Amino acid sequence: MVTLRALALEDAPALARIYSGASIRHTTGKPLTLDQAHEKIRTALARATETPRAQWSWGIVATGEMIGLISLRRRTPSMGTLSYILREDTWGNGYATEAAQHVADFAFATAGLERLEAMHHPDNPASGRVLIKTGFTRTGTCDRRTDDGTTAVYQVYALPLP
Repeated sequence: MVTLRALALEDAPALARIYSGASIRHTTGKPLTLDQAHEKIRTALARATETPRAQWSWGIVATGEMIGLISLRRRTPSMGTLSYILREDTWGNGYATEAAQHVADFAFATAGLERLEAMHHPDNPASGRVLIKTGFTRTGTCDRRTDDGTTAVYQVYALPLP
């Protein structure tokens, strides 16, 4: 079972651990330093005070520790995007699926969104399985430029208001 909670500055070491190793292979590919983790948390805390609110970020907690980060971004008044990252030693336990379901419920019931979208790197099919289990449907692909200048074809998913 996972819970979601607001981030705190003391989460920086856990966040730096999450953004390392295999967990970042399909993101920036660069580990987060402790200073960068502090800045990421400060940014999330500042965005939490904005009106209207455009972004929510939560720590994913399981077995008594923060094992991931999940975010919801409002892209239009009725549509948001979902993103998440888990520490690699916690993969395969259903934590991302459970966290994504919590955020989808929040997006529709509290944030007033009518549609969520998400995508994943082509070499990360496990993330696609998380989205499918959460109720998302694959809607197509989009080309994204990678840090090395090549293009990767990302799988795109959508979840409409139930």
